[in-house]
Amino acid sequence: KNDIPVFCPALTDGSVGDMIYFHSYKRPGFVLDIARDIRGINDLAVQSYATGQLILGGGLVKHHTCNANLMRNGADYSVYVNTGHEFDGSDGGASPDEAISWGKIRITADPVKVCADATIVFPLMVSQTFAKDVEEWKESTKDCVCWLEDAS
Repeated sequence: KNDIPVFCPALTDGSVGDMIYFHSYKRPGFVLDIARDIRGINDLAVQSYATGQLILGGGLVKHHTCNANLMRNGADYSVYVNTGHEFDGSDGGASPDEAISWGKIRITADPVKVCADATIVFPLMVSQTFAKDVEEWKESTKDCVCWLEDAS
């Protein structure tokens, strides 16, 4: 309905991957193009005038989102919401400063990491930001430039 792309870089991980494998024998014409998926997310980042990432959780999703922004010299805005901590060496626990050092977040950005359970915090964030005054937001963003082609 809203033409919002959905990417699933871990689609073949675990049980879903097993089901795709079995299904490919039952219906040999079924094709899952993971290369097209990664190209799509990276192209979306590269072709965007500006990017922001609101990442709930860590691990693979965080890695792929940040890595897509690496292709365009970093995200302009970044908010992490997860319970990971730096001491354990996990991707989820890595700070925004680590992503800046890799070029996944721009050095001019002002990233935020919220150390909390996303299922509790995210609804509160939405209620106090995006959903606070929807009509005012629509009016203030009606001429927003989202794509490089819009800027020319």
